[in-house]
Amino acid sequence: MKILLLGKNGQVGWELQRSLAPLGDVLALDRNGIDGLTGDIADLEGLRATLHKLKPQVIINAAAYTAVDRAEEERDLATLLNTHAPRVLAEEASALNALLVHFSTDYVFDGSGEEPWQETDSPSPLNHYGASKLSGERYIQSSGCRHLIFRTSWVYAAQGHNFLATMARLMRERDVLQVIHDQIGAPTGAELIADVTAHAIRQTHSSTALEGLYHLVASGETSWHGYANFIAEWLREQGIATQVSPERIETVPTSAWPTPAIRPLNSRLDTDKLESAFGLKMPSWQQGVARVLHETQ
Repeated sequence: MKILLLGKNGQVGWELQRSLAPLGDVLALDRNGIDGLTGDIADLEGLRATLHKLKPQVIINAAAYTAVDRAEEERDLATLLNTHAPRVLAEEASALNALLVHFSTDYVFDGSGEEPWQETDSPSPLNHYGASKLSGERYIQSSGCRHLIFRTSWVYAAQGHNFLATMARLMRERDVLQVIHDQIGAPTGAELIADVTAHAIRQTHSSTALEGLYHLVASGETSWHGYANFIAEWLREQGIATQVSPERIETVPTSAWPTPAIRPLNSRLDTDKLESAFGLKMPSWQQGVARVLHETQ
């Protein structure tokens, strides 16, 4: 199997290089490119030329514009990377009869209610980042190309910038922290996303009926405050010195920290479709967070 991976140095892309290796020949690119090939998703014609030259059987897009607040100002750039790049990839995948694997977000929903969102629920993004990702999804679906779209949320990894790394650092520097308590979701490790993706590609390669849109998150749910508390408790149990104690991690509502982009309060995603289709049982979010803490602290 000939696989092209875009966004190789992102949190998910880094883990995908490992998980995809047993599936075949993987060419992983970033925006710098190699030998006249580009992984820069801002270069639409360069992407087309790269795909024409390589003719991969699987195209995996782990690159995106992810600066949620900045997207409110840089709308054209966010749209280029999150909407038009997937459109071009879908058009070329259709021409090649290649499988396109793309990652989306819980931010396509408005965060209302308390029930986990299902793939059949109507999206209604609250911010431009979510809108640009939703448009990218729709271009892929309308192109007729073979595809897997995975919506995920609250992504973290052992490397890169993420909530887990930030909290572990701040807990060494401050004796009081304030963390939002009214946004609910499931912290999901890049390692888990990469492993499930590789498993799904393997199965979809022999069964096209499995193609489509799926929600991919760890099981369980928590708030950002609950997530921070879990990190603090883990560090204390491991005897790792911190400035802040769990009881000094204060709760604050989303309204206390206004941001340019509105965040959804309910980021729960239902993974029943994914688990049923691919014979999986998603591990708890606590298991993944503890594993990465063990690797990094």
